[in-house]
Amino acid sequence: MKELTATGRTVDEAVQSGLEQLGLHADDVEVDVVDEGKKGLFGIFGHRSAVVNIREKIDPVKEAKQYLENVISNMGIQAQVTAEEESKRVVFQLKGDKTALLIGKRGQTLNALETLTQLVLNRHSDRYIQAVVDAEGYRAKRKETLAQLALKLADQVGRQKKDI
Repeated sequence: MKELTATGRTVDEAVQSGLEQLGLHADDVEVDVVDEGKKGLFGIFGHRSAVVNIREKIDPVKEAKQYLENVISNMGIQAQVTAEEESKRVVFQLKGDKTALLIGKRGQTLNALETLTQLVLNRHSDRYIQAVVDAEGYRAKRKETLAQLALKLADQVGRQKKDI
């Protein structure tokens, strides 16, 4: 995260100077005015420069993706992470070798990664965003398996007329 304190004759000049030094645009930063400055008498006596703090805004999706990549590499697994943003949800797709280790028993490791990624994602966001972490389409396969199991059990209940 880039941060800078800039000065100028006016607040606008100080902000523009800071943006040029950081190489960023106005909508990519947060500006805090420390001192608005003062023109002084005839622009000469008692003159005080304007001082602003300029801080780069953090992209929560980028931070969460970087965190997920870090955790996966620390697990000793080579995997590619892609992020797909929707309105109030971000889906992180994991592709690579040893994805079974990322999934874990019945998806427990994947659920833990999802929870941690969601915490990182919402720490830097001003609104709530749901994180979904999926490895090689596991979530869709698991949903289909559970739906088939439910239909099978419902059929069995219908035939045996017993609670299952």
